Amino acid sequence: MTWSLSDEFLSKQRLLILAPHADDETYGCAGTIARVKNLGGEVYVIAFSVGDIVQYGETKKMVRGETRLDEFEIVMKYLKVDDHEVIFHESEKHLRLDVMPRRDLVDIIERSSRLSIENVKPTMLFLPAVSYNQDHEAIFRAGFTACRPHLREAKPFQYIVLAYDNTSLSWSVEREKFHPQLYIDISEFLEVKKKALSLHASQIRPSAFHGSIESVDYWARVRGREISVEAAEAYMCLRFVL
Repeated sequence: MTWSLSDEFLSKQRLLILAPHADDETYGCAGTIARVKNLGGEVYVIAFSVGDIVQYGETKKMVRGETRLDEFEIVMKYLKVDDHEVIFHESEKHLRLDVMPRRDLVDIIERSSRLSIENVKPTMLFLPAVSYNQDHEAIFRAGFTACRPHLREAKPFQYIVLAYDNTSLSWSVEREKFHPQLYIDISEFLEVKKKALSLHASQIRPSAFHGSIESVDYWARVRGREISVEAAEAYMCLRFVL
């Protein structure tokens, strides 16, 4: 089943996005962020880790955590999100979230961070879909735990929980394949998504790379064709309560 999320519905949402790294929110959700903000809804983003890392592209290069942080700030301003925060700035934790106790990550998401579920009280929670990336899996598992079913009077309850698409999903084993059931039409916001990605300047790669701007454009159009619109972002629906 494919759910249809109307403008009126999205305009009333308070969306919290959990991004393992700065740029994951853009790859998976930038079009949705732009649409929700354009309609008057609220969007909050937690990025868990930025840090120094050697990246492979046309050449091997060191990208500093400070650079990733600066780019993230620029993108958040461009997308007009209501608030955002970065949890870990230490390079020692970057790409090592999987070795942290899950309970500690759950606590950050549930209550101890500035933009925790307890503080933001989101109506929608977006998690990174499981992939080979260890940080993505760690944040998915912790986020999935943090929004486990509970009494409404006990703490904020997320009626909609979705897992978002990301470039890591192009390489996964069959049992972990991404099978979307929910699509958000971003036809009017595809250029915004591409511009946001370009502002993560240190991450830009040649066209053939699966995370390039050209590939993101192509994939959004493929998702759009799956529902007969110009461009879309796709999600796995983990919970949808009406």
